[in-house]
Amino acid sequence: MWDDDRVESQTVEFRARSGRILTVAVGVLCGVAFVATTIEDPVVGLRYLPALLVPAVLVWTILGRPAVLVDDSGVELRNVLRTVHLPWPAILRIDTKYALTLETAYGTYSAWAAPAPGRMQALGAGPEDLAHLPESTYGAGGVRPGDLITSPSGQAAAHVRRRWEELRDAGHLDDPRLEAARPGVRWHVVPALAVGLLSALALVAVRL
Repeated sequence: MWDDDRVESQTVEFRARSGRILTVAVGVLCGVAFVATTIEDPVVGLRYLPALLVPAVLVWTILGRPAVLVDDSGVELRNVLRTVHLPWPAILRIDTKYALTLETAYGTYSAWAAPAPGRMQALGAGPEDLAHLPESTYGAGGVRPGDLITSPSGQAAAHVRRRWEELRDAGHLDDPRLEAARPGVRWHVVPALAVGLLSALALVAVRL
């Protein structure tokens, strides 16, 4: 299942609910371990704090933070290492073979936060899971398991396709023009540095 949050009036954010649950669960377990260790020996608790923070930050970086954001300007794919902003005129095709994948004038980009469902989930799907999908879902190649509306890839793809179709039908994509030669990219330096620094501190603390 997915959570779709209204970030602003015209922005919808998709993040896997399972990622949020795992992030909270790992954070709670690390917190309990820290409290239990600190009560027994405060010095040891502080020494092992970096080692306890590493899994919490790592799970948040890999599972909790990635998202797909859709607004009037385009689609933003917030993956583990970078965020890519793809304007609507650049988007040529939306696929879900392995994950939500946008084929654009800039190249092909996949969403880490929107994987296609596994075989067991696909086998357990019913006709209602493929009903009332956007028109562009039924293009070349037909409907994929990744289009299941109950899957992360399917839910995100359905919303992206509906917004894309609205713009297309309104004529806004008749003469697409790109304002930049490359998509906007933001590298996630801080989370990567945080994981690296905490891992280094953990190794040093364990050897003390």
